[in-house]
Amino acid sequence: MTGRTRDPRRREPRTRDPRRREPRTPDPRRRRDLWRLNPRSLRWKIAALVALACCTVAATIGLLVHRATAERGDRTGRDRAIAQLSAAEKEFTRTGRRPDPADLQPPADLPGPLAHAVANLRTPGEYALWYDVKAPNWYWMWAAVPVGDNQVLTVRTDMSAEVRNLQLLDRNMVKAALVALAVIVPVTALAAEQMNRRLRHGSRTARRIADGELDARIGRRGRARDEITEMSAAVDEMAGTLQGRLAAEKRFTADVAHELRTPLMGLVTAAGLLPEDDEAADLVRTQVRTLRGLVEDLLEVSRLDAGAERAKLDEVPLGDLVAHAIGQAGGDTRFRPAAPAVVRTDPRRVERIVTNLVANAHRHGAAPVEVAVTGSRVTVRDHGPGFPADLLAHGPQRFRTGAAERGQGHGLGLTIAVGQAAVLGARLTFTNPPDGGALATLDLATLDLGHPEGPDAPEERERPDGV
Repeated sequence: MTGRTRDPRRREPRTRDPRRREPRTPDPRRRRDLWRLNPRSLRWKIAALVALACCTVAATIGLLVHRATAERGDRTGRDRAIAQLSAAEKEFTRTGRRPDPADLQPPADLPGPLAHAVANLRTPGEYALWYDVKAPNWYWMWAAVPVGDNQVLTVRTDMSAEVRNLQLLDRNMVKAALVALAVIVPVTALAAEQMNRRLRHGSRTARRIADGELDARIGRRGRARDEITEMSAAVDEMAGTLQGRLAAEKRFTADVAHELRTPLMGLVTAAGLLPEDDEAADLVRTQVRTLRGLVEDLLEVSRLDAGAERAKLDEVPLGDLVAHAIGQAGGDTRFRPAAPAVVRTDPRRVERIVTNLVANAHRHGAAPVEVAVTGSRVTVRDHGPGFPADLLAHGPQRFRTGAAERGQGHGLGLTIAVGQAAVLGARLTFTNPPDGGALATLDLATLDLGHPEGPDAPEERERPDGV
């Protein structure tokens, strides 16, 4: 590649932690949705609960008031009818003639309910009462008392005023309840918004932590001392503990790799001095080669953890690059290129990813191992027991193979592949096809071309071949 002069005005690009996922890009539609009425929001659930409580209280109080008012109206009507009937009875007794406000008629001409009430009278001086209701405009309170032979003196009083007052009271109570709801629901929603903001801030911070921003903290907002404050403090404490453990793990990996490198060089030199035709010497050289590969993997993981890796992008034919990586991995691999594209990527890192995926398929899976290239997508599939559930859920973990049926290993191959894919800005996913096996997919179409390239990017030390 032709060297490029570095522009002194160019700012040094930031490096990314390969173990850190890309932060989610805010969706403008989601931002607009925050201003819409979301019935699933906690704010509106609280408002609905308060509205339901208010409606329940209003209905209970309204029912009690309605019944008390109705009973008072009935009692007033009965008292008025009895007073009229008592006055009419006294006048009838004094004059022997029917008073003007009353009627004098035989029991047979009385309305059925009133005649029945008169027939049930047992005590002298007792009056029969009957409330005649024919909605919507017929409300009369009847009072009757037997006088003379086969004669009944009756009066009736209009109850329309009491009924209208009761109906007006009901309407006023409904209007008052609606006005109260119109005030209480918005006030409740506004009061719950403060709590809602604190919860949203906590969820955003938790997502930032999950995306790899381990310095993010919820913090204490305001003077509230409630369950949300306790949850925020617990999340911050968890994030701090997690950050400390991950930092210790990174330091341990880097320290082990660098401390083992010096004695390893001595082992490599000593192994090279052993006889070539000695079986024990061959075993020693094999184990030293394995140990050297492990140390080099640890060094690579430590560089990825430190975020010191940057990609050198170049236009390369993806089919030829993958074919060369398959040859480096070794083993019997079926290669099926289908219209491979020319992609802009770091060829050395792509080769490292494909080599690790193919080697992992041969080591932990079962034949046949198939590699396919379609456009800018590379898939590596084996027909073994598939990836373990823990790997599918949480991704590759160093020093963990996840399942005994997938064989022995250090768990660094897939960890390095994921880290190198993060440096490239590519997407590497792991799935288990329905018909069995394990499938790894490297999608280079999601490359972030904003990564640095050219001579400004530091070179990664090449791994020596052999011992």
